[in-house]
Formats: sequence, structure tokens, C-alpha cells
Amino acid sequence: MEIFQSVQKIEYEGPNSENPFAFKYYNPNEEIQGQTMEELLRFSVAYWHTFVGDGSDPFGQGTMQRSWNQYDGMDLAKSRVEAAFELFEKLQVPFYCFHDVDIAPEGGSLRETFANLDQIVALLKEHMKSSKTKLLWNTANQFSHPRWVHGAATSPNADVFAHAAAKVKKGLEIALELGAENYVFWGGREGYETLLNTDMKLELDNLARFFHMAIDYAKEIGFKGQFLIEPKPKEPTKHQYDFDVATGLAFLQSYGLKDYFKFNVEANHATLAGHTFEHELRVARTHGMLGSVDANQGDTLLGWDTDEFPTDLYSTTLAMYEILKNGGLGSGGLNFDAKVRRGSFEPEDLFHAHIAGMDSFAIGAKIAAQLIEDKVLENVIEDRYSSYSEGIGLEIVEGKASFHTLEQYALEQGEIKNKSGRQEAIKGVINRYLIETCSGVKV
Repeated sequence: MEIFQSVQKIEYEGPNSENPFAFKYYNPNEEIQGQTMEELLRFSVAYWHTFVGDGSDPFGQGTMQRSWNQYDGMDLAKSRVEAAFELFEKLQVPFYCFHDVDIAPEGGSLRETFANLDQIVALLKEHMKSSKTKLLWNTANQFSHPRWVHGAATSPNADVFAHAAAKVKKGLEIALELGAENYVFWGGREGYETLLNTDMKLELDNLARFFHMAIDYAKEIGFKGQFLIEPKPKEPTKHQYDFDVATGLAFLQSYGLKDYFKFNVEANHATLAGHTFEHELRVARTHGMLGSVDANQGDTLLGWDTDEFPTDLYSTTLAMYEILKNGGLGSGGLNFDAKVRRGSFEPEDLFHAHIAGMDSFAIGAKIAAQLIEDKVLENVIEDRYSSYSEGIGLEIVEGKASFHTLEQYALEQGEIKNKSGRQEAIKGVINRYLIETCSGVKV
């Protein structure tokens, strides 16, 4: 039975279309830097927000109108699978993602939980045989249940550590069975509330031990997908060990894990860490660690993780600039870890939200590609750092300078003259590219 009866397959109709159920800028067959938009952007639907989220918040009950919510238990889980693949087909997305508890309810025991997962995984696998939509990544939810109150791999309770290991072991087996291209670790409660009762060294050591065990088991079963860490500074824990990309990178380097992991960068997590989205992408890219992206945005007037669908074109442009300079996302993708607003409760709003997000990143990709082709930012940066391409600057870069030679140079030089950074002018140029791309008119 068709669930989204009022919605047909979403097609590209161009910027002049007034059809609310059509792409205006995302043309999956249009090429950017030798790849089609579908190949480059690798869009993914997040199972948790799209099919599990009910619109509840700390102050109110759920508002979402979802036909599948008439069921419960395994019947609910099976109905969500039907809804998911209908939405995937109508949006024509190449990927989806899930946590284990998104697809199947936990049972009265871990053995029962695994049995529930086996049933739904078999159903997912059957649907995937006739669908173009593949699994971008899966992960284990190790933050919702009360057992995770003090963390999972960083819990002071060894029994919890063991339970977490069993869940990830099962998750890797599911990833292999469904052909996942990545596996994600998000440490929502891998951190602390207060240092007064925390052995930070033991917790970090245990987290590293856990990751090494996961690497060993992936090798044992032949899972070759990319391992990803998703940084977030807080929420739900006061301080999380994967605070941001730089902190996560330091951890990976310290424990000999850098060669096995990359980062899944989320826009809203970046802003919670006091960074811009493009900053986190740049740090990951600079170190060859950019693996995948959770595409959303936060609300600057709210200080928590609002997970809004991305519609800020300036942000999507600068994000796609980093992604294109990275050579794409490899096995990763742009996963819409985003939820419709509480007031957008009708089923059709799920399509409106994904269309807006996909169009926003398509626009960002087109602008970023043009900026790169015209070397707009490259020329600015080359000119700004031109002093390092000759003379004393070149000696510094080539390692030929010392404090002695630099002191001699500094004593003999005249007045230092700096160049303007021209920040406002650069932003004006980006605005011009944005307007031209969206309107098709040269400004």
C-alpha cells in the first residue's frame, strides 16, 4: 500500500518551476568537475529523524502525523521499512543511514534485541535488492538507554563496556551484510559531567582499546568500509571527548588510530564547538581526514543542537568548496541528519525539507566549482602569502632560515608594510557568484 499517496517521484524541473514537489537546482545528471551531481553529492536520508522522530521536545508531546505510528513493536519497525523505501524511491536518493535502535526495538535481553535486528535487516536487504538506495553507514545507539548513563566504552562499569562491544560487533556484522560503505562512531555519552569523579586517563585508554577491538573485528570478518568518528563538544554529556575535529585528531594520533579513521563532520556540531562548518571541514581536509558529512544547520538564536535542514546558501557554498578541494567525499556522503520543525507535521513536509536541502547543496556545489575554476580564493590567498614565495620568506619555507639569519634580516629591513586582507571585498565577490548562479544573470 502506498504511504505517501499525494507525492509522486521528485524530478528536476529547473529554477523556473513552481512545483513544490520538484527539484529546482539539484539535477542528478548535471556534471560538476567531471562527476554528476548524484555521484558528487551522494545524498543520504537519516532514518532516525525521518521515520522515528515524532516532533516532541522538552516542553511538549510529539506532533508528527505518521501513518506507521498506528503500530507498535516489530509491526511498527516493519511499517517504517515500507515507508522508508517509498520515500527513498520518490526522492531518488542513493543512500540512507541508521542507528540499530532506529530500525528495530530493543528486546528484554540483548539476545532478543539481536533477534529483532536480524528480522529487520533481512527485510531491509530484501528491499535493497530492487532499490537504487544503498546503506551509506550504520551505527550503534549507545546513548539513549539508561544503561549508558555514564557512557559506553568510557563507562566506569566494565559490564557496560562489554555490552557496548557486543552491540558494535553486531553493528559491524550488519554493515557487512547490507554492504555499508562506512561505519560511524558517535560518542554522545563518551565524556564526563564532572572531573571530580572521573578517571580521564582510564576512560580515554578504554575508548582507544574499544576502537582497536573494532578494527580487529572488522578485519576478521572482512568488513572494508571506512570507520568514521563524528565530533560533538557537548549534548548530552557536558564535555565529550570527541569535542571537535582537532581534538579527535589528537586522540587518534595519540593512540595509533589515525590510519583507520576519518571524520564525519556535522554542521550543527561545528557551531556548538564554537567553529564554523567550513572550519571543521577545512581542518579535516588539511589532514586528509575528511570522510563524510552530516548536512544540517543550527539556529544561531538557540544554543543547542536544532538539526535544521540546510538552507543557508552561503554555508553550503563554503562547505562544498572544501568538499570539492578534498576531491569529493570518497565513500562518504551528505547525510541529512536533520528533522522537520515541530510545526511541520504533515507527511509531505518530509519531502519539502529534503528537496530544500538537496537544492541548497546543489547550488553550493555549482558556486563552489565556479569559484575554484576561476581561482577566486586561490588568487587571493596566493597574493596574500606572496612574501613566502621569494627572498627571506622562501628561505623560511625551505627550512634554510634560522633565528640568526632572521635577526640579521630584521635588523636591516626598513618599515614593515602589510597588505589589506580585503575580507569584505571577498565576501562581496562570493555574493556576486551566488546571485549569478541562482538567477542565471551576470551581475
